Amino acid sequence: MAQAFTQQLSAHLLHFAPQVSRRSLNLMPEALKIIVINKLLNLVLAEQLKADELHFLKQKWVGICVDDIDLRFEVGVDQQLRVRAFTQPDVTLSANVPELILVAAGKEDPDTLFFQRKLRIEGDTELGLEVKNLLLSIELDNLPKPARIGIEQLAKVLQTLTASE
Repeated sequence: MAQAFTQQLSAHLLHFAPQVSRRSLNLMPEALKIIVINKLLNLVLAEQLKADELHFLKQKWVGICVDDIDLRFEVGVDQQLRVRAFTQPDVTLSANVPELILVAAGKEDPDTLFFQRKLRIEGDTELGLEVKNLLLSIELDNLPKPARIGIEQLAKVLQTLTASE
């Protein structure tokens, strides 16, 4: 009984969370969003940047669209990782928050999501495939502990909800 209640509560939270997030993000100035995303991505991808594994992004821009929270931005690399407002990227990757959380936690394969049409790649497909492969190489251990634990817990909830459907 308690488990069923917890699953229902989790389902309701996951349904309303994107709406609340979207409204909150819409209130945040674009420049502040860019700064926060830039810092977060530089933290998460520090090892890849140091090892020059992001060389394929030089002179290229990858658009990221998180559809359910209406977040759009572009990522590129010169000497460091750069984030800017969404304009005209060379390739665009689009998905919803739950799928991105599952990929980040290593609980879902980007290829599976791509074939289920939950991860979309538009534009320079070769560049998109390199970015998709990069997603597989990201280690959660690079994140601050609270963020890592949050992603892992959210992924568990998402897996439980998916299994009960």
